[in-house]
Amino acid sequence: MKLAYKAYDGLGKAVTGIVDAGDAAGAASLLRAQGLFVAEVKASIPRQRERVSLGGRRTSAGQRLKDVAWFSRQLYVLIASGTRLADALHALERQARPGPWRQVISSLQTRVQEGMSLAAAMEPHHAYFDPIYRNLIAAGESSGQLVEMLDRLAALKQKQLKIRNCVAGALLYPAMLITVGTSIFVLLLLFVIPRFGGLFQTMDVPLPSSTALLLHASNAFRGYWWLILLLAAGVCGGVVAALRTARGRQFRAAAVLRMPYIGGVVRSLSTARIVSLLGVLMQARTPVLEALRHVRQSTPNALYRDLVLRAEESVAKGEAMSAAFDQPGLINPSVYEAIRSGEDSGELDRLLLNIAAFLDEENEVTVRSLTSIIEPLILIVMGVLVGLISICMFLPLFDLASMTQQGGG
Repeated sequence: MKLAYKAYDGLGKAVTGIVDAGDAAGAASLLRAQGLFVAEVKASIPRQRERVSLGGRRTSAGQRLKDVAWFSRQLYVLIASGTRLADALHALERQARPGPWRQVISSLQTRVQEGMSLAAAMEPHHAYFDPIYRNLIAAGESSGQLVEMLDRLAALKQKQLKIRNCVAGALLYPAMLITVGTSIFVLLLLFVIPRFGGLFQTMDVPLPSSTALLLHASNAFRGYWWLILLLAAGVCGGVVAALRTARGRQFRAAAVLRMPYIGGVVRSLSTARIVSLLGVLMQARTPVLEALRHVRQSTPNALYRDLVLRAEESVAKGEAMSAAFDQPGLINPSVYEAIRSGEDSGELDRLLLNIAAFLDEENEVTVRSLTSIIEPLILIVMGVLVGLISICMFLPLFDLASMTQQGGG
């Protein structure tokens, strides 16, 4: 049977791994024969059972990012204080809340105790640890600078989490306004407008075309709401499926960038993500081609993915990487000039990180100001919509009052 052990060699250095023996006593004898002082022997968790235990409920991307940011910072603190990696992972496992994330940390601890590197232990958990994260961990382990790399990763993940929270917070209130506005419109169609329709029938007054159109829309919605919902769901499903194709992703990316004001925000956020990741990877001495490949795989926007791919092709041909970034529609010319200057001076990694820091500060202010623009627009649209419905409903009453006054005169 497979048994995990913890032992010490003649120099007092801790050694962990897996030994094949009949029982714990037999494993201890084998290890002593190798000159090791056995501290602990326990059963190894089978791989199959481990995969099953991790196949539970899924967590959101935002929660995974929050978990990894916390993990990076806490692991950095523990390792920097001299704690062994396996012990640090055990401590983090006890701190984690029950669920998939605790199981991930438990899996990391088990694999590290079996002798795997931390980067290799993270390989099956790509939903939490992307290729860039694993590459930086591997670079830190191979160079003996794991503490410095964990510090860098903690800062990177914290920055990504801050930007994500900033965007989500800016969009929360507009989303609530849209939900409330849609609910009010549906309630008017279902309950308020039909009452006016019954009132108009009893008074037998001529209806303006706008009022008649609104009453017909209300009757259609009440009578065929299930069909309208099915059609809406079908259209939404078809649009989502089309946007997930290669051509659809290109169209979606281009359409978002063409949107007034929002396109500029998306352009700046995408640029900041690319230069930040590229700067961190290059500062970790990752080969340029490999760094570009990892950045491309982590870029969600199809147009920017193609941009990084062109940079890969340029580097593979021996050309300057900056030539591919000379795209004013995607990359701000000042950013391109900074990248070109960094290549010429040999300090590209430092310049990329400086650009990313500047863009992140600018994006935070821009995203917050976006809310101040979107909210009044939504309120204006809601007010105009409710006002038009009110006018359509009260026009016949005004006409009736006018006719009554004329008849009385």
